[in-house]
Amino acid sequence: MLISIDHHNGIPVFRQIIDQVKFHVASGLIAPGDELPSTRALSGQLGLNPMTVSKAYSLLEAEGLVERRRGRPLTVKPLRDQTVHAEKLAQLKPQLTQLATMVRQLGVDRTEVVDLFLSILDTLEEDNDST
Repeated sequence: MLISIDHHNGIPVFRQIIDQVKFHVASGLIAPGDELPSTRALSGQLGLNPMTVSKAYSLLEAEGLVERRRGRPLTVKPLRDQTVHAEKLAQLKPQLTQLATMVRQLGVDRTEVVDLFLSILDTLEEDNDST
């Protein structure tokens, strides 16, 4: 599991861990049943206080994304398809909100933006099909 921390972006470190684990689950990089690194291992890898990692893991557990079993590693819980889909949309929302703000500030016509976005998606799909 690849997690990177940016100490200068203003987002608390525990929140960065939560967001990245959620992204990995939503994108399928981490599958249900996969084990997360131990608190000690991840804190050592990232150079963080173990309490920071523990806080992130506890919040992920409270959200129902992972489960902790005594004497066993923390694992990703199986999620319903609707939950996974909702998480994917939740991952997109901040980026799209930022983009929508930029569109408004630039005064670009929304139809042109939608057409441009669909064109970019089509190009990416064509690139994936050719590989």
